[in-house]
Amino acid sequence: MLMIDIQELLISPCEENETMGGDLGEVYRRLATAVDQIEKKVPFSRHERFGFLTFCLSNLGTAIRASVHIKVPKLSAQRAKLEEVAARYELQVRGTRGEHTDAEGGVYDISNKRRLGITEFQAVKILSDGITEIIKLEKSL
Repeated sequence: MLMIDIQELLISPCEENETMGGDLGEVYRRLATAVDQIEKKVPFSRHERFGFLTFCLSNLGTAIRASVHIKVPKLSAQRAKLEEVAARYELQVRGTRGEHTDAEGGVYDISNKRRLGITEFQAVKILSDGITEIIKLEKSL
């Protein structure tokens, strides 16, 4: 069995800073290309029904946790509204530094909750749609 720290291997090359435009589609393309190249050398365990088999059950399925750091200072003051929109899109709201942390300066880590029963593309699309709605709400306040 080969263990790879996939976070270190894939996260950095696939991150995109807001100063670079924050293009989710481009980030997804880079990730897909990297995963394809790795899988040519090291096949991933995949179940026909359950998707990618991982050591973390919350990642069963696509195994992709697509996330965006977004600054929403107005919604930060009205967290319930932020959580309401996130729930509609099955998104998880985390603090700036991840799970169990607070938002710093109104910056949240927003990611897809659902991984089972959807494709990687659908996970990123759902995140994109939810982020678009969050931005609209922030601008309306």
